[in-house]
Order: sequence, then C-alpha cells, then structure tokens
Amino acid sequence: MSTTWRTEQKANRRAEILRTAAELFAERGYASVSTVELGEAVGMSGPALYKHFPSKEALLGELLIDASTHLSEGGRRIVEDGDPPVRTLDRLIGFHIGYTTTSPAVIRVQDRELAQLSPEANRTVRALQRSYVQDWDAVLARVRPELDSAERQIRVLGCFGLLNSTPYFAQAHTTQTVRVLTAMARDALRGSGTPAA
Repeated sequence: MSTTWRTEQKANRRAEILRTAAELFAERGYASVSTVELGEAVGMSGPALYKHFPSKEALLGELLIDASTHLSEGGRRIVEDGDPPVRTLDRLIGFHIGYTTTSPAVIRVQDRELAQLSPEANRTVRALQRSYVQDWDAVLARVRPELDSAERQIRVLGCFGLLNSTPYFAQAHTTQTVRVLTAMARDALRGSGTPAA
C-alpha cells in the first residue's frame, strides 16, 4: 500500500469520525456522548478513537475549528474576488446558507457547545469568527456607507442568527427555504429602514 493511499484513508476516517461526532453531539449534547458510544457509531472501539484524536475535547475542538476555518477562508475568497459590493454580499449570503443547509449538525454544535472547548481552541474559533464578521462588515460598509459600525455589526450578527437557525426547522434543505432566507438576509443587511427612536 502506498503512503498516499494510507494518508487518504486516515483523512477519510477522521472526516467520518468528525461527521458522526457532529451528529451525535447535535442530537444529544456533547456531555452526553461517551467515547465508547462514538467509537461504536463509527465501527471501532472507544480507545481506538485516540489514534485519531487525543481526547473527546480535542475532537470537539477540531470540529469547530474546521467549521470556522471553512467559513472564514471561504468568505475571504469571495471578498478577494473583487466583485461589486452588492454581488459580493449576495455571494456571502449564498455561501453561508449553503454551509448551514449542508452542515446543520455542525451549526447546532457550534451554537451550543463553544463553552466546552479548551481555552486555546475557544480563542482560535473566536478569532476565526471575528475575521469572518469583519469581512462581511467591510462589504456591508461599501454597500451601505451611511451606516455606522454599530449598526453594521447588529445587521451582520442578526443576519447570522437568521441563517444559523436553519438546522432548527424541518424544511431547511428546500429551494423555498433557501429563496426565502436569501431574501430575508438581503433585507436585513441592505434594507433602508432605520430603527425607531
């Protein structure tokens, strides 16, 4: 067997463990899932998991760091493409909806389990999230230059709250859901309404 084949098999196994862990953590909560149960779900003994991850906490850390890295790097690529600001904002919305509808378990785990991360993993996730928010904010500042930074942040974070709600309702994967959420996100970010005094 070639080294490349072994490396690929190991990467595939790690990805399977992360995917299964996300589903179990989302369904039952991180604290309620033992390494034995996780091992059984992927067809290996609990102790065999330690060949891939040094601890359950490390597994959770990698899961959430991977998710935040994917979003941060994907958002950065969209921004760096240099499309007109409105088009860039639409692409960011589409990218985020794409992730929330294809990785609902990860979004639920991220929503509920950040406090379970080690301090180092928590700092990494928070830094990646800040970078992602800053990219959205920079684009929104070009689309709506009259908004101050406080209102832009409210709009961006509110938009994330809206889009990250998709794992909590049954019709998350439908064309209608994507269409409605896209329109709502555009309104939340680009709408001209100002808060009442």
